[in-house]
Amino acid sequence: MVVVTRTSPPGVPEGYDPSQYPAFAVTVDVVILTMVDDELQLLLVQRGQAPFAGMWAIPGGFKLPTETLDQAAARELEEETGVRAASLLTQFGAYGDPERDPRMNVVTVAYVAVLRDVGAIAAGTDAAEARLHPVNDVVAGRVELAFDHLRIVRDAIDRVRTDLEVTGVATAFVGSTFTLAELRAVYEAVWGVHLDSANFRRSLATNEGWVIPTGRRAPSGAAGGKPPELFRAGRAWQHGGPIRRPSSTKRK
Repeated sequence: MVVVTRTSPPGVPEGYDPSQYPAFAVTVDVVILTMVDDELQLLLVQRGQAPFAGMWAIPGGFKLPTETLDQAAARELEEETGVRAASLLTQFGAYGDPERDPRMNVVTVAYVAVLRDVGAIAAGTDAAEARLHPVNDVVAGRVELAFDHLRIVRDAIDRVRTDLEVTGVATAFVGSTFTLAELRAVYEAVWGVHLDSANFRRSLATNEGWVIPTGRRAPSGAAGGKPPELFRAGRAWQHGGPIRRPSSTKRK
């Protein structure tokens, strides 16, 4: 008679039984933010299947056993929207309320990315549609989101609002060259404030290295007038940001 002895895989304690612990799934959700016509916008997908079929949601899905969280986030984003942003994705939170997903106990890891241009958007896999929505409409509840995605979106925006003060994320919203008006519009849209243009220019000029003149100008706007000067980002952005958020706009 042959006796079969069961041994645990290398590194697993002998006799360890994973079935003795509650099972749960892991998903990834991705918040993509961009600026369109001086307005902060959010990439959403319309769910094509239950639960919450027909409702809008941030792109995401289940992590496969063979991939890392970062790989899952990049894959789900591209599969559902056609957008490629793997190198720009940053984890900012995890959500594990036991009833956040009606199907089962699901823990999701949330990512955020800022894109100058999301490029061509194309719904895929289980997404019926994918398109940009104004962040103000989403946060105000005029666009109803599935699951706990409104909470995740709000947390992502809070993260970016903070990052505007302490990192160079503002330059990720604009192109390789930009006008000061375009850069100021980023702060105004993300923080929900109005910034005086002269004070904003002085804040950038206080220390050298924030913006560098290119010697070129952007095309004149519809109203005509002198074409605005084009700048590029200097090295100072690697160490923080030049503008501080007005205290009246910070969450209590």
